[in-house]
Amino acid sequence: MAPIDWIILIVYLAATLALGLWLARRNRGEDDYFVAGRRLSGWLAGASMAATTFSIDTPLYVAGIVGTRGLAANWEWWGFGLAHVAMAVVFAPLWRRSGVLTDAAFTELRYGGPAAAWLRGIKAFLLALPVNCIGIGYAFLAMRKVVEALGIVSDQPIQAAGGLSDTLVLLIIVAALVLAYTVAGGLWAVVITDFIQLLLALLGAGAVAWAAVHAAGGMQSLLDQLDALGRPELLSIVPWRWGSDGFDWIGGAGISVSTFLAYLTVQWWSFRRSDGGGEFIQRMLATKDEQQARLAGWVFLVVNYLLRSWLWVIVALAALVLLPDQADWELSYPTLAVQFLPPVVLGLVVVSLVAAFMSTVSTSVNWGASYLTHDLYQRFLRPNASQRELLLVGQLMSVLLLVLGVVTALISDSIGTVFRLVIAIGTGPGVVLVLRWFWWRINAAAELAAMLCGFVVGLVTSVVPLLQIADYGERLMVTTGFTAVVWITVMLLTPPESPAVLERFVLKVRPPGPGWSQWRRGLEATASESLSDLLARFLFSSGLLFGALLGSGAFLLHQQLMGWFGLVLAVVSLMFLRWSGRSAAPV
Repeated sequence: MAPIDWIILIVYLAATLALGLWLARRNRGEDDYFVAGRRLSGWLAGASMAATTFSIDTPLYVAGIVGTRGLAANWEWWGFGLAHVAMAVVFAPLWRRSGVLTDAAFTELRYGGPAAAWLRGIKAFLLALPVNCIGIGYAFLAMRKVVEALGIVSDQPIQAAGGLSDTLVLLIIVAALVLAYTVAGGLWAVVITDFIQLLLALLGAGAVAWAAVHAAGGMQSLLDQLDALGRPELLSIVPWRWGSDGFDWIGGAGISVSTFLAYLTVQWWSFRRSDGGGEFIQRMLATKDEQQARLAGWVFLVVNYLLRSWLWVIVALAALVLLPDQADWELSYPTLAVQFLPPVVLGLVVVSLVAAFMSTVSTSVNWGASYLTHDLYQRFLRPNASQRELLLVGQLMSVLLLVLGVVTALISDSIGTVFRLVIAIGTGPGVVLVLRWFWWRINAAAELAAMLCGFVVGLVTSVVPLLQIADYGERLMVTTGFTAVVWITVMLLTPPESPAVLERFVLKVRPPGPGWSQWRRGLEATASESLSDLLARFLFSSGLLFGALLGSGAFLLHQQLMGWFGLVLAVVSLMFLRWSGRSAAPV
């Protein structure tokens, strides 16, 4: 990096810190610190959600999977688009009406008694510590890889720092800056800096993609060179093709039939984020009203899938041509930036990567601290704690989570491996999380059983040698199936929630569907929307999202047939979506 690039980076870091400290004045208590006083617009909340997923690890992750398994490997994360559509269309207004501070706290709105308290505490602990720290850890892992690839550090010891490596020293410095503005500013600082960081990240990804395509001789030249590599999986959006011999599954994609089916039919609804996901729920709870919560979901969908996907894919494909000897494909993104971007532009791209890292870590720290503070400390240790005390505890918990995240990063090597481990340990409880909104019979014992069983089975089948299931799809199906048997059995052997608890939930949330009809009749309550209308909007919204995703990508890759298919699917879905919106009526 040239001196001017360093200056740009330092100025950005200083400005971010100053902004976070200035926003600290908005924090007067727990609600301000963790849900921004519930005053966020949908645009700002959605941008923050997108910035959180637009981390420094994600372009490296996409480059890694495309380099090793081809374009279709992106279904590993594209498949979650179905869950995110459900979040925007179905669950966003429900979450906002609940009025809770965290998704863990929701358990004691939906359930009652000791089982609900146990569920809340265990969920808060698991999400705040092992799950969240792994997430923070692989963001730091990506940061480590990027700074080493850029030549900023060399992983050599610094005597003045007590023998610590220069990589570790840099991570500590960046972590301290993130911690400073996050601890001081709370969610207000997180979301406002997220918005700035998202713009920088998009601009940086666009600059790297343009430079890479230009270096490859243009888009057509890039595609011709990729064809010449003799790897059909590289440009195939799906892991199969129709040839002269008929249907052919592309073995080079490294995606078995079971794995691909798991992506589309199991992963998205069985994962613990099936009804939103912790930090996304936090943003929806922080919006002004239900309409803004739904808008936040749609802003996230557009940015996360339609804007960022193909920028990263193009960079990953270009790396296969421009960096034929690359040993670690996850490093191709920063390597291309160093080789083909001039000073100043390189500095801006480095800033965009650091910004992406900071947005993810700051969100994870604030979100995780909300569990430790609200759902553990206040709920079980200090129920009468003052707002000032809770604010202080939240800040201390933020420090703890960041330290644990750095430790996790130091013992990890592969971003893709960590990503799949996070999915594995969170698989299983998703169906219960969905059903609890639509069926009164789901109880706390069932959700607790699903969460614990999914965590244990997912972890065991991922890391224990004798019980490890190598095929990713089979592993998800086994975990989901085994967990289903456990939670259904537990639900049938335990009593339902008390009428008082169920009535409280109905009056507060007004859940739709026949699963609550008897309770709505008894209370003379009206559902917010009909379940059939919600399902229709989910299907049409999914068609719109994936049609636009496939169509835009296919046209970009000069695959006209797939492009027109995606375009027609998107247009037809949009027409039906508009029609279903006009005809909606609560039932």
